[in-house]
Amino acid sequence: MTIWPGGGRSGRSGPEDPLASDGASSAVGVPVPGSVSAPPWSLGGVLRAARHEKVRQLRRSRAFVAGTIVVAFWVSCAVFGEMIAPHDPLATDPLNALAAPSADHWFGTDRLGRDSFARVMVGGREMLIVAPAAALLATVVGTALGLVAGYVRGAVDDVLSRVLEALLALPVVVLATALLAAVGSSRTAIMVAVAVPLSPIVARSVRAAVLAERELEYIDAARVRTEGAAYIMCCEVLPNIRAVVLVEFVVRLAYAVFATATLSFIGVGVQPPTPDWGRQIFEHYSLLGGGLLGIWAVAFPVAAIATLVVGISLIVDGLTDVIERAP
Repeated sequence: MTIWPGGGRSGRSGPEDPLASDGASSAVGVPVPGSVSAPPWSLGGVLRAARHEKVRQLRRSRAFVAGTIVVAFWVSCAVFGEMIAPHDPLATDPLNALAAPSADHWFGTDRLGRDSFARVMVGGREMLIVAPAAALLATVVGTALGLVAGYVRGAVDDVLSRVLEALLALPVVVLATALLAAVGSSRTAIMVAVAVPLSPIVARSVRAAVLAERELEYIDAARVRTEGAAYIMCCEVLPNIRAVVLVEFVVRLAYAVFATATLSFIGVGVQPPTPDWGRQIFEHYSLLGGGLLGIWAVAFPVAAIATLVVGISLIVDGLTDVIERAP
């Protein structure tokens, strides 16, 4: 009988005997497959804890919560507005045109006698489809361009930077209007027309973040492992600048809302009879020179656009505050 130092007993001698018994292996600190779980201080556990802490900080952020409530309200109106409104937003009543707010028409009526409350409730539907899609497209394209320009550098960076600077010289609405004049007004065309001038802004911010990351040691380690440029950009750099990309998306969303409303206001965006906040302002702002006549058809769409943009801005403030406090 041989007694091993860990306390296990065996009738055979040999170096493998301590591993033959689970008790002995536990005593000498040798892990048995399937018997030991990952320690709570592992890398995965640390990352999960960090994510949960950020979520808790966002929930405690008054700006983020308030902004989320405002945006969620307008999204709910866009989805369920026709169920909430007591009138059909497309039904006309010329004999009751430009009526003041009343018990029957809470926000008054427009120049064709359509219920302004119903049109405001559903007027953000197209905007809340086009603007997020345009912001997402601009973020994807801008991030790709910024990654390439910031990581590759050299002639590629010079060429891309000059092209982006040329696009940045044109106002968003001017460039979008020119594109829509060339291809026509449709949902897809408006989305692309808004995304194109916003992409260089995202690319510039992402490029600056990549320039700071590419000089760090983990990038050098990836190069030593002979990883390709595409792998390093997508799997090494991009995860470390995701906070910048997220903030850029939300900020561009607010810009996209303004741009979409402006395109409708100048008559090249959403076309009638589809209810749209920008189009409602376009159809009635000329009446404001006559005093209060038609003010109700303008004031409420303006307030809707303003509150939506303020809500998105509050979300940006909350996200930025949490990201800046992150270690």
